Amino acid sequence: QVQLVESGGGLVQPGGSLRLSCAASGSIFSINFMRWYRQAPGKQRELVAAITSGGITNYSDSVKGRFTISRDNTKNTGYLQMNSLKPKDTGVYYCNVEWSIWSRNDWGQGTQVTVSS
Repeated sequence: QVQLVESGGGLVQPGGSLRLSCAASGSIFSINFMRWYRQAPGKQRELVAAITSGGITNYSDSVKGRFTISRDNTKNTGYLQMNSLKPKDTGVYYCNVEWSIWSRNDWGQGTQVTVSS
């Protein structure tokens, strides 16, 4: 049973920081890509950050310079460090994993991030 357990969401004031975690378990395959998406109310889900198995990262323009994606391969866990948060960052954040061989993607349950004064 594949599980992606997300944590770290919550309420934060503008300019604050949060770190999201995504712990993957239950697969016999290694993680190829890990991605973070977010979905604001009434909006389409958007990709915000991605990291390859080799540690190469990419970010959406809206979060460049503020967010940092990372991974700990020994723990099968990914992270999204979010700094200088803005109200527009509010939404449900989802972890997505693409496996090395297994032809499928898995999603976390989502964690709510609310940036408000």
